[in-house]
Amino acid sequence: MTTRHNNLKAIRPATSYGKLNENMSSAERFQNETLRPIIKFQEDLVIEVLKNYITKHKSMFYDLTTSKKIIYIENAIQKDIKFRNSIKGMIIGQFTVEEYLTYIENSSTLNKRMMNIVKEQLINNIQVFDIQQLAKVI
Repeated sequence: MTTRHNNLKAIRPATSYGKLNENMSSAERFQNETLRPIIKFQEDLVIEVLKNYITKHKSMFYDLTTSKKIIYIENAIQKDIKFRNSIKGMIIGQFTVEEYLTYIENSSTLNKRMMNIVKEQLINNIQVFDIQQLAKVI
């Protein structure tokens, strides 16, 4: 294995996302072995990218109710192709060559899984955006 391969694997957080077994699909296995650890590793960066997105789009995000904020996040991920591709690039850039070769075999399905995990991660961290806005006011 190359140094890059070993370094990428070493920096990922040790996570357990369910048991791996031979009955699971290759997409589910890739999701649990590769996507989830990388997305967890990139969590702080993804949050900052959304903060920047909110600022650049001069939206009233911080004035929205929590349910509307969730819809805003979902729409940003699903409908804004530039934003979506930026997030995908941050994740794909952390793949080893072997993982990339696996990814390109089934990229459509894996992209859906990837974006769903990112969406869940951002929604689970929605309070971070409220705390940031409070800090600006104080």
